[in-house]
Amino acid sequence: MDPVLHLTWEGITAQLGSFLWPFLRIGTALGIAPVLGARTLPMRVRIGLALILSMIVAPLLPPAPAISPWSPEMVVLVLQQILIGMAFGLALMVVFSAMILGGQIIAMQSGLGFASLIDPVSGVQTPVVSQIYVVMATLVFFALNGHLAMISSLVDSFRVLPVDGRSIRLDGVWSLLLWTGEIFRYAVRIALPGIATLLLVNLALGVITRAAPQLNIFSIGFPVIIMIGLAVISLTLPSAMVIFNHMLDAVWLFIHQAMAVSRG
Repeated sequence: MDPVLHLTWEGITAQLGSFLWPFLRIGTALGIAPVLGARTLPMRVRIGLALILSMIVAPLLPPAPAISPWSPEMVVLVLQQILIGMAFGLALMVVFSAMILGGQIIAMQSGLGFASLIDPVSGVQTPVVSQIYVVMATLVFFALNGHLAMISSLVDSFRVLPVDGRSIRLDGVWSLLLWTGEIFRYAVRIALPGIATLLLVNLALGVITRAAPQLNIFSIGFPVIIMIGLAVISLTLPSAMVIFNHMLDAVWLFIHQAMAVSRG
């Protein structure tokens, strides 16, 4: 006897749900996270990567809860997966935003803030100095297998926060808000050598202006500040990448801790 394939509405919705929930979380995270979610990366590539990862992850997950389509429970579960993916992407965005802000501080202090470009990570206009830091951070990110760590942490989130319809505690949201404050702390650490050096240069120029008022300090001081600013960027870029490495270690630890406290 030929086998007969019996399709039921419950079976179809269960199969679709087993793929839909991972796709919503992974797709949202990859759409916000830096590097893999950069604006310069075509949308088709990002969606295709999310589909591939979802197809790989879906068979490894426990059975999804049986929820009727267009029910309030399904809407809540969809929003839950989207919020988890957004939180994951925003936590990673903090690391690159600190690099951008640190570059902006140095650019404004050294007079290099006039030259601006569209940042491929955030999609906003930033100084070229920030672009240098972002490009170097991206290279370090791939060199340290940060993309693999990002995918691994994203897949591990299904183990800590499974798709089971249970509520999520707000402690994880509060910890994410506190984590965004790390942008300013790390940005100051990146820009501190440049701030201190350029402050001394400005003090020296002020003393020269006081000692020789007839000297046109604007025609001399502006090129000097720019040259010293470029030298400071060149000399402190390796130390900035070390700070970036520390930020990556901190963000992986934060993501796992935030997921643990969010488990309802």
